[in-house]
Amino acid sequence: MKKSNLITGIIYIFIGAVCLYSALTTETKLDGLLFGFAGAGIVPGIAFVMKYFYWNHPDHKREFTEKLENQHIEQHDELKNKLANQSARYIFIINIMIISASTVIFSILGSLEVLENTKVMVFYLAAFLIFQIVSFNIIYQHLLKKH
Repeated sequence: MKKSNLITGIIYIFIGAVCLYSALTTETKLDGLLFGFAGAGIVPGIAFVMKYFYWNHPDHKREFTEKLENQHIEQHDELKNKLANQSARYIFIINIMIISASTVIFSILGSLEVLENTKVMVFYLAAFLIFQIVSFNIIYQHLLKKH
């Protein structure tokens, strides 16, 4: 495994620690967000560091090379690449329609002063992100079964 993975893990841990320190030492409205960034930095950082040491252990060298070969084969499978690109195109078109409709709806709600709370927008955007990821995977799996 590359040394850059270890460095990336250490940087993630450092950024997470800085966010955790900031959240613990200050009293702001951003504390919840800082705690979230701390967890989002520290946990994957530890995972990167642990994977680096696990795969660089002499007992796992052969297993790691086999894993890399399988990943290389999967990444260069032309049909899967084609289907992933086609899935991304479908999701892009769907997202354009959803964003256009959302812009109109939120403009109307803002003009009528119905929507003043930003939490609704945050939850909507989070749900939209989850929708994008799930729908991409569903379309990709459907196209994979079809071919």
